Amino acid sequence: MSDDHTHVQEFFGARAADWDSRFPDDGPSYASAVADLGLREGDRVLDAGCGTGRTLTPLRAAVGATGVAVGVDLTPAMLQAAVRAGRDRDGRLLLADVAALPLRSESLDAVFAAGLIAHLPRPTENLRELARVVRPGGTLALFHPIGRAALAARQGRTITPDDLRAEPNLRPLLAGSGWRMTSYADEDSRFLALAVREG
Repeated sequence: MSDDHTHVQEFFGARAADWDSRFPDDGPSYASAVADLGLREGDRVLDAGCGTGRTLTPLRAAVGATGVAVGVDLTPAMLQAAVRAGRDRDGRLLLADVAALPLRSESLDAVFAAGLIAHLPRPTENLRELARVVRPGGTLALFHPIGRAALAARQGRTITPDDLRAEPNLRPLLAGSGWRMTSYADEDSRFLALAVREG
């Protein structure tokens, strides 16, 4: 992703209508990653770059009726698809940029970000913005339903050493953004890096 939001919105907007049908078997992987985030009843969680809101249902189940689940995305068509799928019943949907969240500092317990990190225009600053809205000790999940090698194969490319999701790159990136990585998994079946908000 670049700072050119028009390009991003066009790219994802053109794919929004059939996004879920392209990846129909991802649900259990999302639910498993949400479980690993360790949410509790009453927690407040952000789905950053929520797309069609596929994570909102397991997030709502994790935080319960007393919790808060918010999905933020830059692309109106993705949020419209989330509403058509009824996922607005599981969380509030906001049209916003994760680089400038319309949320109070330290107002959340956790952030879930599926497929987001590869699209951040300024990763250090953008991850710092996610840290801003999470209380100290809160958590971050950087997730993808398939691992880096499987994703590269699907896209017909090879993994390069500068891939942000590689552990030697991601650990210091998170550390420089207010997060401490606590676990890292990059398997064919999923990618999941968990971190804790420092401070």
